[in-house]
Amino acid sequence: MESNFPVVDMGLLQTEKRPEAMDKIKDACENWGFFELVNHGISHELLDAVENLTKGHYKKCMEQRFKEMVASKGLEAVQTEIDDLDWESTFFLKHLPVSNVYEVPDLDDEYRKVMKDFALKLEKLAENLLDLLCENLGLEKGYLKKAFYGSKGPTFGTKVSNYPPCPKPDLIKGLRAHTDAGGIILLFQDDKVSGLQLLKDGNWIDVPPMKHSIVINLGDQLEVITNGRYKSIEHRVIAQQDGTRMSIASFYNPGSDAVIFPAPELIEKTEEDIKLKYPKFVFEDYMKLYAGLKFQAKEPRFEAMKAVETTVNLGPIETV
Repeated sequence: MESNFPVVDMGLLQTEKRPEAMDKIKDACENWGFFELVNHGISHELLDAVENLTKGHYKKCMEQRFKEMVASKGLEAVQTEIDDLDWESTFFLKHLPVSNVYEVPDLDDEYRKVMKDFALKLEKLAENLLDLLCENLGLEKGYLKKAFYGSKGPTFGTKVSNYPPCPKPDLIKGLRAHTDAGGIILLFQDDKVSGLQLLKDGNWIDVPPMKHSIVINLGDQLEVITNGRYKSIEHRVIAQQDGTRMSIASFYNPGSDAVIFPAPELIEKTEEDIKLKYPKFVFEDYMKLYAGLKFQAKEPRFEAMKAVETTVNLGPIETV
């Protein structure tokens, strides 16, 4: 099943094969909600440093804490499926609008510096990808970046996760099935230990581990702005009995006060579409709702935002 998973060589965008690469991105956005990037312009040296420092930090600062949590909850001995927690050890870094990389405790100076550098590279890659999506959608260059901008620019942060070996992978998920609430997600994942799966046509499909690649997936906000042409796709992490899987997911999201709505150019002038499948809302309000409903279907979230919409006075969007 894995072999058809879309892999996009960004190097081709500078060659006569650009149309094929753009088509592959378009097909991935329309039919998968996920694709894997190679030749993305982030150096292998930087990726190796991020991986080595992340794994070192986990061993030094996180592993023992995770074992204590498992012991305190008696998770090794569970007999029935656990549906209210994930078998993962995580911490978060914020980059935009304000970085907290130098405030997060327990990180070595070198690790902070490398993660800051990595975040800058990923931010540029995210903005480049948003423009490629604009090109495929027939939107003017910069439309998606502006749509995300709000008054203080986008929200950008990284979730650093490790999924340790799990004695009962059939009973405890690494991360339960969900769609991502935000904009565009850039994942640097372990190239040896697999576990990430996406739901396609009713089947769970592995996202293949590939060395030095970046996996891209689309969040709920891009589904709304593209009026459903692109979909956010349900995905999960299966815990493994052997090996600790590293996962560094960076979320390039709208600013908290950005007003999100379908791009007018993507609304068909049919009776059905004019009723609008998707709501118009302030991103922060969506996130408040999502916090309580992350592991449930996204459609009721969109419906709930429509109900709110009538009571919110949304002024004209600021384009910065």
